[in-house]
Amino acid sequence: MQSNRSSIPVYMIGAGGIVNDAHLPAYQLAGYTVAGIYDMDTAKAQATAARFGIAAVYNELPAMVLAAGDTGIFDIAVPADHLTAVLQVLPANARVLMQKPMGMDYAQATEILSITRTKKMTAAVNFQLRYAPFITAARKLIDDGVIGELCDIEVNVNVHTPWDLWKFLYESPRVEILYHSIHYIDLIRWLAGNPVGVFAKTVKHPLMHELASVRSNIIMDYGELLRANILTNHCHIYGLQHQHSYIKLEGTKGAIRITMGVLMNYPQGVADQFEYVVLEEGKAPAWKTLPLQGSWFPHAFIGSMQQVMDVAQGIKSAPDNSVEDVIDTMACVEAAYLSEGRHRILLKDICK
Repeated sequence: MQSNRSSIPVYMIGAGGIVNDAHLPAYQLAGYTVAGIYDMDTAKAQATAARFGIAAVYNELPAMVLAAGDTGIFDIAVPADHLTAVLQVLPANARVLMQKPMGMDYAQATEILSITRTKKMTAAVNFQLRYAPFITAARKLIDDGVIGELCDIEVNVNVHTPWDLWKFLYESPRVEILYHSIHYIDLIRWLAGNPVGVFAKTVKHPLMHELASVRSNIIMDYGELLRANILTNHCHIYGLQHQHSYIKLEGTKGAIRITMGVLMNYPQGVADQFEYVVLEEGKAPAWKTLPLQGSWFPHAFIGSMQQVMDVAQGIKSAPDNSVEDVIDTMACVEAAYLSEGRHRILLKDICK
């Protein structure tokens, strides 16, 4: 079926930083039509509309819903604990893309899932790292068997993140895993399926007491043959020289190493890099570089919206990033928080 995604109007709910920096730039690149925008702060919505040439600014959400009818897609980018209230206003059978996370915790996620089921919505969550150009390339190599059986996944982030860009996080009881490492949890699920279980520890930093957590260690348990680890430190304040941000995927026949440049020297970023190696009998391993077009921000946001558009046009029956799928990402996040302190062995119990 021929796709004409530009014919499907998008209605933006929210006009914050992620909308201006990623959603709307991505949609401009893709040629998607943003027909209207609403934000509780009308002045903010008007400024965003002027910047991106959006024709209609709505003072009230019900007015947007009325104008949208049943032809458009609602792109919701509001704080996670506001999602249920917004979904209640949207009509039955609505097409919806929600900015991650899918609620503040698993309880809210199941409530969101229930609302979307009751209203028979086509509902997806914007876990856009799945659709970053470097992940699309990696997924193809894995699916084609180029690197053999996937047996080791490591995400390692050692950067300085300017948390003050997101003021609402200072009020959140959950920060690093819920708003950042959640991307990597979802990515690992996207590549390897659901884990058996999750172990995690997430901590504060002496210079960032106001935030609930800024560093995490997460182990996703896939049994005896696949190791999956996430290690994040957002507090490397010592310059760019020793910052790093990579995804490493090892298989039985080859390996992939991806540098996620957007996280380093944030928000300016550095260039992404995609390197891979395939073992050849009788030859020393030789790493190659694969050229890429686009990056995580903003290009991956095109893919998230495309999933919902393809359902709207009958190209597919359900989005890959549907609420039915990513409820399991939220379950892994919940498991990570619940695991803290539960399974550790205290030294005093050994050294008696």
